[in-house]
Amino acid sequence: MRRVFIPNRGEIAVRIVRACRTLGLECVVGASEADLDGMAAHLADRVVCIGPGPASESYLRADTVVQAALGTECDVIHPGYGFLSESPGLATLAREHGLVFVGPPTEAISLAGDKLAARAQAQRAGVPVLAGGEVAGAAEARRLAADIGYPLLVKAAGGGGGRGIKRVHDEGELDALLALARREAGAAFGDDRLYLEKLIGSARHVEVQVAADEHGAVLHLGERDCSVQRRFQKVVEEAPPPHLPAPTSATLRAAAVGFARQIGYRNLGTAEFVIDADDGEPYFLEVNCRIQVEHPVTEAVTGLDLVAMQLRIAAGHGLGIAQDEVSFDGHAIECRLNAEDPTREYRPSPGRLSLFSVPERAGLRVDTHCQAGATVPPYYDSLLGKLIAHGADREQAIDILLDTLQDVDVEGVETNRMMLISVLAHRDFRAGAVTTDWLERALR
Repeated sequence: MRRVFIPNRGEIAVRIVRACRTLGLECVVGASEADLDGMAAHLADRVVCIGPGPASESYLRADTVVQAALGTECDVIHPGYGFLSESPGLATLAREHGLVFVGPPTEAISLAGDKLAARAQAQRAGVPVLAGGEVAGAAEARRLAADIGYPLLVKAAGGGGGRGIKRVHDEGELDALLALARREAGAAFGDDRLYLEKLIGSARHVEVQVAADEHGAVLHLGERDCSVQRRFQKVVEEAPPPHLPAPTSATLRAAAVGFARQIGYRNLGTAEFVIDADDGEPYFLEVNCRIQVEHPVTEAVTGLDLVAMQLRIAAGHGLGIAQDEVSFDGHAIECRLNAEDPTREYRPSPGRLSLFSVPERAGLRVDTHCQAGATVPPYYDSLLGKLIAHGADREQAIDILLDTLQDVDVEGVETNRMMLISVLAHRDFRAGAVTTDWLERALR
């Protein structure tokens, strides 16, 4: 492993570049025309254009990505998250051309990255799943919805990041939301398959980070709580989850590790669960075959570099750590600073940053690709950066973030800064008493 191709953008591309530097690897960023002047492009050893701004013409073109990697004499592709990170097509094409793909085997991506296949595998493994199933058309969806009962969710089979998911309150909404979700899924993931799933009105969203190498070692790196969500997009994440009973933690960890072993998983992945807030019962949601946006909170409490771990596993090295050597220190919370306009229902706010200033604080980490003069394009997600606080306890981590957000200064685009302050300062959040529907109820 000598040179890594990074067909991605934003803060995750910057994060991978820095991990490459840590390991002494060269790196090439494959950027769209809109990102050629971005921070990742400037930090990398080289940048190449892989197409126009729209993702469908650049970051979602597997053939273009592989040819660009070969043309720059890279031997590794690290896809980051989003775009083609969970694409078995990219993984297969890369390996057919002799490139190392930083991710699980193609077969595991096909199974785990396909939410429907993962549900079926979890059921075979005895892991509880929510009632639901695939629907090919509106008539079939109406029949299944009647069996499941309303409210329910329409979800993309091949996606993630909250896209292609719609909450359906009654039969009158189903056809229109089904069509909308199918269009979103096709545009975002190149896969318009959908399924219906029972919606638990009051639930916690808890996920388990797993790591596996090609020598048969599989371990967990603890849980994260991602219950603060808006429109199925995570807003605040933390590790460890507050007030998670020890028996529930043990159940989730065992299910995540067992699932990874059963499907021959390799590299890093995340098993996601919902926990019914009324009875405490956990249900399997999906497995994400990539690094997660919220991975820094796990890095903060474990002291591990997860992106460097991904690269070492892809190079054939062992995990280098046993389960009993994984330790957890303190508490970490991450909030996502987005270019969104709160006066327009938090719609994306593209533009040029005339000012981007985040203060330095003890215990604070900032993952960003932004600086004054940078452009926030209209084509992609609105993430400007992630603020990660690590404290001796949860209260200290909250206070670090609140203190930081008071002094964050961004001009040129609108942001969700004040909403983040409201979340972190809210008595429910401070008490660790939030569910996935809490944000939209509490901060209307």
